Amino acid sequence: MATFRYDTRLPFSRQDVFAWYTRPGALTRLHPPFAGPVVAEPEAGIEAGASSTIGINPPGIMGTALAAAAGFADGMLPVRLRPWVRWVSAHTEFEQDRRFTDEMVSGAASRWRHERIFEDADDGGTVIRESVEYQLPAASRLPDPVEALVTRRFESELRRIFSHRERQTLDELTFHRDHGTLASQQTGASGESRPTVAVTGATGMIGEQVCAILTGAGAAVRRLTRSEPQRPDQIRWDPDRGELDPEDLREVDVVVHLAGHPLAARFTEEHKRRVMDSRVRGTDLIARTLAGLEREDGRGRALISGSAVGYYGAGPSHRIDDAPETLTEDAPVGEDFLARVCLEWEAAAEPAEEAGLRVATVRTGIVQSPSGGVLQQLLPIFAAGLGGPLGRDEWQPWISLDDIAGLIAHLVLDPEARGPVNGAAPEPCRAADYAKTLGRVLRRPAVIPVPSFGPQLLLGREGAEALAEADQRVSADRAEQLGYRFRHRDLETGLRHVLGRSR
Repeated sequence: MATFRYDTRLPFSRQDVFAWYTRPGALTRLHPPFAGPVVAEPEAGIEAGASSTIGINPPGIMGTALAAAAGFADGMLPVRLRPWVRWVSAHTEFEQDRRFTDEMVSGAASRWRHERIFEDADDGGTVIRESVEYQLPAASRLPDPVEALVTRRFESELRRIFSHRERQTLDELTFHRDHGTLASQQTGASGESRPTVAVTGATGMIGEQVCAILTGAGAAVRRLTRSEPQRPDQIRWDPDRGELDPEDLREVDVVVHLAGHPLAARFTEEHKRRVMDSRVRGTDLIARTLAGLEREDGRGRALISGSAVGYYGAGPSHRIDDAPETLTEDAPVGEDFLARVCLEWEAAAEPAEEAGLRVATVRTGIVQSPSGGVLQQLLPIFAAGLGGPLGRDEWQPWISLDDIAGLIAHLVLDPEARGPVNGAAPEPCRAADYAKTLGRVLRRPAVIPVPSFGPQLLLGREGAEALAEADQRVSADRAEQLGYRFRHRDLETGLRHVLGRSR
């Protein structure tokens, strides 16, 4: 069998590194969005006898682009496409604070054994020494030069994944240190209490990552679901019927409300109604339920509710005449459909604030991830060398998936955070620069302008104006004033991370 080795050095104690690695949510945070989905991870974290299931995309940027195309098509086809291979691992040889091993039960390899050994570094930090013993199907029957080429290509993809995990581990542990949620900061009499957090939209692209960060912080996470609960951590609700048992939220400290009908579709009257109703009804139900509980017991709860940069209007023509060019949270609301949605969405949370809850609303920008949103739609085109600018001078309020999830988790954990907060990176870019940067990251040309009728075919004229052609220079100052430390301040850094592209 062949052996692949990778060492990661971290300025954190071995006990803190091991504790985070083995908490629930770590696999979701470590598995790169370009590599495939996390299908199931151990509910109690890594321990001997546990198992996990992930999806592995085809290798390279074209494999990521293929998976992105399939993910985008899922919303429009009657059947689900699955370009990834299911990979099931069993966790064995578990030694507390020292080591654990994954062994493939089923997957794309003939054999796979992945060992992690956690060692004390001389500088007081930790070295994670990882070794993967593997055998590829039929590799031994190939001619030696071909086998060597296949091995090099396979290990190049492994380095792409492990390099992403190294950066991700450092960023996660830094986040938890800054918020006092490392294992060593939560022990003894001085340790912070661990909150109970309920999350709507927990299976969505953002919600899944928020839950993973919070469980990595030691929080007890409860997921609201419309279907019958299958696990103890699930709570049933039905916002369309106004059904939510207050007792299910009695012991909850914070609710993160992210659920809502997807925006990306033709802006028909029916679609617009579902977009508005899903956000307003769900928020109103959550807010009134929490308000009633808070009046009863004064627990000091909080509500972190979703919103969007659409609050400010799609562009200058959709704003009042004296609206500022740089949109801070006190800028006036816009005058188009999405602005009305956001206004009513945020207003629906007011009953919670009136009852004394801490309420923060996150006005989310254009989230960057190959697993969803605009980047998922653009990636196949750009990877094929057919990409180009969608517009020219319009400002794009982008944010990486890690930063929007991290910002939401920050608002949960910071007892002083309240009010509207823009979820956009500190360095916005113009539409033409977005295309150039994505092309540079992918090492592809990006010179073919996208004709205006393209987005209109998918979204309709109103939808294209509101989403594809929006012009919003959004400020991130408020998030930074609240103490959030952005992982990806500039677009190129963010795209290289989520796509696994080194310089």
